[in-house]
Amino acid sequence: PWDLPELKDAGVPWSALDTKGKVLTVLISVGKLILLLGFLYMFVCSLDILSSAFQLVGGKTAGDIFQDNKILSNPLAGLVIGVLVTLLVQSSSTSSSIVVSMVSSGLLTVQVAVPIIMGTNIGTSVTNTLVAMTQAGERNTFRRAFAGATVHDFFNWLSVLVLLPLEVASGYLFVVTKLITDSFEIQSGEAPDLLNVITDPLTESIIQLDASVISGIATDDPEAKNKSLIKRWCQTFTNTTLMNVTVPGPENCTSPSLCWVDGNYTFTLKNISETYNIKKCTHLFVDVNLSDMAVGLILLALSLLVLCSCLILIVKLLNSMLKGQVAVVIKKVLNTNFPFPFGWVTGYIAILVGAGMTFIVQSSSVFTSAITPLVGIGVISIERAYPLCLGSNIGTTTTAILAAMASPGETLADALQIALVHFLFNISGIILWYPIPFTRVPIRLAKGLGNITGKYRWFAVVYIICCFFVLPLFIFGLSLAGWKVLVGVGVPLLIMLIIIIVINILQKRKPGWLPAVLRSWDFLPLWAHSLAPCDKAVGVLIAKCCCCCKCCQAVSDDQEDRAEQLENNRTTHTAVYDNPAMSVENEAEDGIKIDAVVALNITVILDF
Repeated sequence: PWDLPELKDAGVPWSALDTKGKVLTVLISVGKLILLLGFLYMFVCSLDILSSAFQLVGGKTAGDIFQDNKILSNPLAGLVIGVLVTLLVQSSSTSSSIVVSMVSSGLLTVQVAVPIIMGTNIGTSVTNTLVAMTQAGERNTFRRAFAGATVHDFFNWLSVLVLLPLEVASGYLFVVTKLITDSFEIQSGEAPDLLNVITDPLTESIIQLDASVISGIATDDPEAKNKSLIKRWCQTFTNTTLMNVTVPGPENCTSPSLCWVDGNYTFTLKNISETYNIKKCTHLFVDVNLSDMAVGLILLALSLLVLCSCLILIVKLLNSMLKGQVAVVIKKVLNTNFPFPFGWVTGYIAILVGAGMTFIVQSSSVFTSAITPLVGIGVISIERAYPLCLGSNIGTTTTAILAAMASPGETLADALQIALVHFLFNISGIILWYPIPFTRVPIRLAKGLGNITGKYRWFAVVYIICCFFVLPLFIFGLSLAGWKVLVGVGVPLLIMLIIIIVINILQKRKPGWLPAVLRSWDFLPLWAHSLAPCDKAVGVLIAKCCCCCKCCQAVSDDQEDRAEQLENNRTTHTAVYDNPAMSVENEAEDGIKIDAVVALNITVILDF
């Protein structure tokens, strides 16, 4: 199932076309290309709006989460908070900038911020996993798309699994980045605007956000808590004047030399800033009297609709364009290795391409979400998508480094060190999980998960909920309970997981090394080693929902119509159990089971 499909050309060969046919073919191809670029533009803009919507819905909550420094000092809690906050704002750049602002203001040390940065790396990979869900219509396409998306997830989780304990034990990332920042005299610079120059005119005409509000809440600014995230005034002027002000006592004066006492009053000189609004913004929601939550939910629904529509149309266009000789050329360029002995260089060039493309679009989510449907339709193999995703991880950190270099001089060192921590984390992960083919574990894990989701499509939803919500919240709860509870619960679970993995490996490769009872999991109940019972439960649930709808319609019909409706229901339920989420492909008694299920459905309908 992992072989790339042949995209055959069903049209007339080019050599068989006359002049009119050739001109028409060229015009249609150019039109499709223009449409493809238009849909890609809308896709990128919808991702930007989606990020803004998540910030409106959960931005202030994210800022509040960052306030509790006692919780953040726990490395595991910091990791989980990084994951959850990035899920809330759907942007690792936003969550990283909050961390940088907190470090710059002295609320967090760089050591405490390192696990949070690791968590932002995990949280940003959920976007392309959700994008893969839009290709659930066809079994093999979904298998490849979901594996292509989750290879990014597995890389991030495995890197954290190795590097977080190493960081806690040795401070590896902190020490190395500290040496780098201390060794070079780095001047302040300015982060470039590349893709934003094209997308900002559209996105800023829909919504503009005040990014300083979330950072202000995180840094405990009392004024920020009452501000709206929606930017109302795009041009302001701040005037600072040195004025006499009354203070409660001499200890509140700016300095002893600037303090005067007159009876019961104490005066001092202070800089008072007044902000004047000059020019109002022109986006759609500037004069709308709705809460941030309401605007965020509206934008969330619209951006998801546009995102899914654009993605489906992009896949359809690619399927129609990538045919015949064009498909052969593109697949060869993307998936062919260099001749021996330079075949190993191809993967590293793919990493550089992924880093460069991500630097151009300034978002790893945009790049990985764009290649996910290409993996699904079979243009890019998962072996080639893996280094492209690794490159995107590096590309997104270079943008953060340039943004950190735009920081003021007094906070430049800390901001740059945090950005370098993110960069070094991804480089270390690549060294761990890419150079030697044997260590490319994320590819094997992603293919295994792809096989499961190809057979049981509902499991994709279970994976997303468990991996990005249940597991982080479970770890967060254990870390809040203290180290004793964390060790007492976490260590036995970890040991059990390791034992299960080792037994599974031995069952496949060296079954003779195991006792007879452990050479398979058949001694366990079926639900403990197979998803088939869960699949049947999901099937029964879907069938009952369908039965209820059909039987409610049948009540208003006469007896003859009821008999006809019963026959239609039986056909419908047979189709339900024929869909890939319900089928059990590799069992000899499939036909008997399906007949039994159909008979059961008829009995249920008659009961109704």
